[in-house]
Parts: sequence; C-alpha cells; structure tokens
Amino acid sequence: MKQRLSASARRLARGARLLNFGVQLIIFLGAGLGAFLLRFEFSVPRGYLIPLLEGLAVWAVVKSLVFRYLRVECRSLRFFSLVDAVRLAKANLLGSAISAVVLFAFGAPGFPRSILVIDFLLCAVAGSAAYGLVRVIAEAASAGAADGGKTVLIYGAGEAGVMLHRETLANPDLGYQVAGFVDDDPRMRGLYVRGVRVFGPGAELRDIVAETGAELILIALPSAGGEKLARVLGWCNQAGVRFRTIPALAEIVEGQARATEIRDVDVQDLLCRTPVRLEQQEILREMRGRVVMVTGAAGSIGSELCRQVARFGPAEIVGFEISETALFNLEREMRDRFPAVRFHPEIGNVQNHRRVSEVLKRYKPSTVFHAAAYKHVPMMESQVFEALENNVFGTYNLALAAAEQEVENFVLISSDKAVRPVSVMGATKRLCELAILSLQDRDHRFVAVRFGNVLGSNGSVIPLFKEQIAGGGPVTVTDPEMRRYFMTIPEAAQLVLQAATMGQGGEVFMLDMGQPVKITDLARNLILLSGLRPGVDIKIEFTGVRPGEKLFEELNFFEEETLSTRHEKIRVFAGNGLHSGDMSSHIRRLRAMCDARDMKGVILLLKDIIPEYNPSSHVLCQMLALEPTAGLELSVPRPRCFAAAG
Repeated sequence: MKQRLSASARRLARGARLLNFGVQLIIFLGAGLGAFLLRFEFSVPRGYLIPLLEGLAVWAVVKSLVFRYLRVECRSLRFFSLVDAVRLAKANLLGSAISAVVLFAFGAPGFPRSILVIDFLLCAVAGSAAYGLVRVIAEAASAGAADGGKTVLIYGAGEAGVMLHRETLANPDLGYQVAGFVDDDPRMRGLYVRGVRVFGPGAELRDIVAETGAELILIALPSAGGEKLARVLGWCNQAGVRFRTIPALAEIVEGQARATEIRDVDVQDLLCRTPVRLEQQEILREMRGRVVMVTGAAGSIGSELCRQVARFGPAEIVGFEISETALFNLEREMRDRFPAVRFHPEIGNVQNHRRVSEVLKRYKPSTVFHAAAYKHVPMMESQVFEALENNVFGTYNLALAAAEQEVENFVLISSDKAVRPVSVMGATKRLCELAILSLQDRDHRFVAVRFGNVLGSNGSVIPLFKEQIAGGGPVTVTDPEMRRYFMTIPEAAQLVLQAATMGQGGEVFMLDMGQPVKITDLARNLILLSGLRPGVDIKIEFTGVRPGEKLFEELNFFEEETLSTRHEKIRVFAGNGLHSGDMSSHIRRLRAMCDARDMKGVILLLKDIIPEYNPSSHVLCQMLALEPTAGLELSVPRPRCFAAAG
C-alpha cells in the first residue's frame, strides 16, 4: 500500500512539474511575440518574420534551460511569494542576457535590440502575474472550503499573525475562518492585512467578539512576556471566548515546534523563558561514547537528565532508582526513544554502600549525576532523621563510593533552599554541598548545581492547583506574598549538563532562574488557562506559611562572591568548602545522633556546621520534645510551645 501511495505521489509531483514547465513555455513564447507586436505597433513587417521565429526558438530553449538550472520549475505555484518573484526576475534576467548573446552571435542581422528589453519586462511581469493568479485562486478555493468552519480572531497582526493566517488558508482541514486581527498597536487599527480587517486592541475584545461572532482566539504573540500574555487571557475570559496559541519563541528557536503550530496555552508560556544556548561541543566531549550514571533516574529531573544525556551519544546510561515501577516505565521510554543508547535500569538505595559500589564497579561511569533526594519541604520538617539519612548520608555514601571507583565527575543536584536554610530539607542540601566539596582532590571533580522550582516536577504546586481547579476550587495558596523561582524541566537539565563541563572541581554553580514568580499570580493564570475567572468561578484561599517555608528564596549567601562563567545563564560561587577531616567527623556524629534519635543533638550540630541555618518553630518544638497544638504546624509560624519553652 505504501509503495502504491509513494508511486501515486511521484506521479502527481511529476505532473505538477510538467504543468509548471508548460506555463513557463507559454509565457516565454507569449512574451517574445508580445515584444515584437509592441515594438512594431501590432503589425510585424514581413522582413522581421525570420528574426521573430529565431527569437522565439532561442528564448524557449535558453530560458527553459536557465529555469531548469535554477530549479524555478520546482517552486510551488500555490505558495508563490515575493521571494519567488525576485527569484523569477533573476532567472528571466539571466535567460534574457544569454538569449541576447546567442541572437547577436548566431541570429539574423539587424535584430532589434529594444525587443530584448521589452521581452524581459513582459516575461518577468507575466510570470509573476500568472503565478500570483494561481496563488489567489488556490487561496480563494481554500477560503471557500473553510466556509462554515469555526470563526476565529487572530490576536497579533505582526509576522506571526500573518503566517498563522496564511496557514489557515493553506490548510482548510483546520476548519478556521479568520474574521479579523486584534492588535494593541493603535497605528494598525482599521487597516487591512492580507485582505482581513485589523480591529482594535485587546481591551475591546468583548465588543469585537460580539461584532464578529468569533468562537476562538488564536494568540500569535510568540515573543510576548508572561505579564502581557496573562492580560490577553484575562480579556479572552471576559469576552467568554476560548483561546489557543502558537509556540513561544524559545520553542521555535530550539526547533521543538513550528511557528504555525496551533496548541493550547500552557503555564510555561507565561514564564517566557529565553532559549538555552548550549555549548554542544563541550558537552559532547564529556558524554559521547562514555558511561553516565543518574541517581533518582525516574524522578522529574533525573528522567530528563537521562533524556538530555542520550542526545549526546553516550555509550551507556545507568539509571539508579529505588522506585521499581517508575524505573520500569523509564526503561521502556528510553529504549523506544533512544534505541542506539544502552540503558541499564538498576534498583537500589543510595544509602546502601555495598549496592552503590557494586553498580559503580560494574559499569565504571565517568560521570555521576546525583538527583536522588527527599525534596518535600513541609514533610521533611516532621521527618528530620529520614531527611538526614537519605539526603546527607546517602549523598556522602555515594560520593565516597564514586571516589573509590575512580569516577571522574560527580554532579550534585542542589537547591535554592540551601541558601540561608530555614527548612530541614534546605539544611540537608547545604550539608550535601559541603560534604561533596570536602572530597575534592586532583583526581576527581565534585561540583554542585543549585536551582529553584521546576514546572511539572513531582511535588510541584502546578499539579496541585490543576487538581483543585478541576474539583471546582478553592485554590489554596500559603501567603499572598509567597514568591518562587521557576524554570522548565528541560531547561534545568540542559543547564546542569552544561555546568558539569565547567570548572576544575569544588565549585557550587547557580542557574539563572530569571525573575521570581508570585504564587498568587501563578494560581490566577492557571485558573485563566482553564477558561474560568479567578475569584468568581474559582476562589483563591490563603492558608498560611507552612513549616520550613520562606516567603521568597535566595540563590546566594551575602558572604559568597558570585562569579560569572562563560555561559550567561550559569554563575559560580567561590569558597565555602570544609576540610575532609572536619566533614567526615561531622557525618559520623550526625549518624550516631540519628541512630540514637537525639533530635536536640542533631539540630544543634546542624547549627554548628551551618551557622546560617535558622530552624523552624515546628522543628524547635520537636527538639524540645513538646507536641505542637493540632493544626498549628500548617498555619502558625511561632507555636505556643515555643513561647512556653522560653
């Protein structure tokens, strides 16, 4: 069947080229004849009949060969554009010049020179007119086919909007009939673009929708900021009309999507992250043909790291993960998407030194990305010992095993919550940084990479908000002023790979997170994306700051000096390491205290190791062996037990 379809397609393409050639030949002959008629006022003297026939023969042969050489006949008549018109003019000019040389060298004497100029002008104009007419007819046919489809407005009358309008005409199967453009530029109001009227700004969208009967808004603002896009969504909701968009500029630049691809608006569009520029050769040198191991491989960041690493042609990827089902699903995905890269799923716990050493010894990875960790901030406030055992002892155990097995590069996935930590999770991440930096020597490279929240990750607020919206609300936000840094999972993973190629070891890198986002704004935008009105259809309720949370996260200490790197989105901190003897002693003491379930000793030692750590009142209550009043751990920053203890 496929062979028959392919043969049919080839026949159609051959027929289209023959038709194109036939049209060109008629234009060549008609332009030549017209040139003679114009030159002699529509009465060619008998003595010029021989030059006429010679001219027609030369023009037909020479121009056909020139057009064939320049592949003009391969241009689609249906999509004829200004670029094609210029190309056509150049082909005509070259064809006319060569024809003139042939005629003056071999033709009849006394061939009128003015006819050559007239022929060139007629041929160029007639060719452009004929091709343009074909396109007009094709677009009219497409518009007729779209009649009765969904009436739409295109928001944005710029290049993207024009391209989108052209796409709707070229693909009647989309079922869109464009009623007009909406544009915020006052100079565009009342103008016509490609025969379609430009209405007023988005603030008047309700009236425009009522006038045109539009059922859908196609947003063609690929480079718009998140604030502008959120405003547009608000106007769409006020007008009671659905909306879709084309990909953001970042997706288009990265080749992830076509500029005319129509899709639903996503929360990532509201972040408007600029495209990541990767130094591909540097990453290739580190990854190609080598073995890479990822811990926490089936998690949000870990799985994306596996995908991104696979793009650079490693010999093998080892996915180390404690969750059996998640690892099984990742293995299937990796084998389907990257069949050329061997993926080894390995079940295990980073706290198990024997298992970790066994896997490292078997595969001998050159680079280990350590993404396995407990990350849920409020939950870890009540699970202090487990947080230390998994995050700190597990990391130190893995790092020691990596050093023993001669792993060249060890990359720790850290967090912005390690900066001036007020949570147990943040303190453990800072301790992890100090632990791996203490192992740095000339033979191994240990680095840490800090970044904030990633959209769509496990434990992210996005899935929670979507679930609450689907249930009719309310959407719960901890505090009106709560702010967080956000980036996309692919962007975070790509920058981690880039950071892994930098430095000599012993550095803490920080990813550029852009501007912090108010969680309230994020909740409002998600409600808008659902086609509902914040505060009307879905209410937003504030529940109070949870244990271990800050109103905003910092990405560096005041004591640390931030240095630029060769990549504009990656910076590096200087210093802040500990001597290996000090760190190993601290780890041993912490482990003994955890085994003894000595909460007070653990917190005091954490304060000693990390002076900037400011334990939450929830943790202090546990340290003082006093139970907080029910419910206060979620809503009250200073529980009564703390005041009573004072």
